[in-house]
Amino acid sequence: MNSGMSLFHLWVEGGFVIQLTAIILLGMSIASWTVMIVKGGMIYKSKQQAKQLHDFWHSPDLNDALETLESSDQKVNPFKELALEGQSAMRHHRNTEKHLHDSLDLNDWITSSLRNAIDDAKEKFGSGLIVLASIGSTAPFVGLFGTVWGIYQALITISDSGMTSIDKVAGPVGEALVMTAFGLAVAIPAVLGYNALLRGNQFIISKLNRFAYDLRAFYVMGGRFNRANNDKAFAE
Repeated sequence: MNSGMSLFHLWVEGGFVIQLTAIILLGMSIASWTVMIVKGGMIYKSKQQAKQLHDFWHSPDLNDALETLESSDQKVNPFKELALEGQSAMRHHRNTEKHLHDSLDLNDWITSSLRNAIDDAKEKFGSGLIVLASIGSTAPFVGLFGTVWGIYQALITISDSGMTSIDKVAGPVGEALVMTAFGLAVAIPAVLGYNALLRGNQFIISKLNRFAYDLRAFYVMGGRFNRANNDKAFAE
C-alpha cells in the first residue's frame, strides 16, 4: 500500500475523530507559522531600526534626531515611541499645573514613564509566544490521541474480520501512527520558533533598555549616563 492510499485510508476509515484531530493539527500548524512569520518580521524590522540609534545621537537637535528614526508613525518603531514618550513626560512634568506626579522629581517621573513604555513594548513583542508554547506542548499529545484512536479502530476492524496475521495488523496500525508524526511535525517548528522569537525579543528589549538609559540622562541632565555607574533603573 503506497503512502497516498495509506493516508486516504486513514482519513476515510478513521471516521470523525481522526478527521477532527487532523483538522485541529492543521489549524495549530497554520497558527504557529502565522505567529512565527509575523513576529519574525517584527523583530527583523526592529533590529534594522536599532541600527538608526547611532544617527539619532549624532543629530544636532532632538527634532532632527527623531527624524532619523524610521516611520512617521512611532507605534511601528519602538525606539521612536520610547523617545517620544520621554519627551512627552518631560514636557508634561514641567509645563502643567500641580498634579500628584509633581511629588516625584523629574528623574523619577521620566524613569517611570520610560519603564512603562518598555513594558508596553515587552507586551507587544511577547504577544503570540503563548500560542507557540501551547502548540509546542500540546500538539504531540493531540497527534498521540489520534494514533491511539486509529489503532483502536483498526483493531476493532481486524477483530470483526477475524484476520489476525501480522501483515493484516501492520498496515492499519502503521497508518494510525502517522497521526503521531503529524503531531510532532506541528510541535517541533513551534518549539524552535518560540525559542528563536524569545531570543530576538530579548535582544530588542535589551536595546530598548540601553536607549532608555541614555534618554533619561538626556531629558533630565542634557547628557548621557555612564552605564558602568548606572543604577539599573530599567532592569527587571
